[in-house]
Amino acid sequence: MKLAKLLTSTLAVASVVLSAGIASAQTAPTTATTQEAATRGMNGSYLGAGASAGVTNGGRDNDAALFGGNIQGRFAVPNAPVSLRGSVLFGGDSTAAMPLLTYDAPIAKNTNVYIGGGYSFQTDEGKASQLGNQNAPVVTLGAESEVAKNVIVYGDAKWGIDAYQGSDADAVSLQTGVGFRF
Repeated sequence: MKLAKLLTSTLAVASVVLSAGIASAQTAPTTATTQEAATRGMNGSYLGAGASAGVTNGGRDNDAALFGGNIQGRFAVPNAPVSLRGSVLFGGDSTAAMPLLTYDAPIAKNTNVYIGGGYSFQTDEGKASQLGNQNAPVVTLGAESEVAKNVIVYGDAKWGIDAYQGSDADAVSLQTGVGFRF
């Protein structure tokens, strides 16, 4: 069952990433200038903080949906459409820490959408966090935009696959925050 869920989620992520890659590889209309193309998307790395809400539970004690905070960061890989990200969700009985790799697609001036995956490590397995109560693979989908000089707003959803002990339930968490670009 776990293998089927992991395979399904991997195929879903791959199809989204590949379709975004195909769309970005298509030639731009002749009316677009090089300068316009250069102003699309957001470059740079940032560190931010904000709110986080678990919206699922595993159906047992000590795995209820929780509200808390998040610290998130992005390290943009130079000359590549990918980023290394880190996220920490706190405020429950356990803290979830996640290293993530994402594909970043520019959608407007200073704005990206991203999709990727990683792994959630719980500081105290069996205790509730916003993303379940056990270590698990994670898929993320989000957006980020520079709203003022070096000020970033971000929001994303994280899906923890089989993220509850003693349950087949998956966990979903929603995050939003403000960051400083450096």
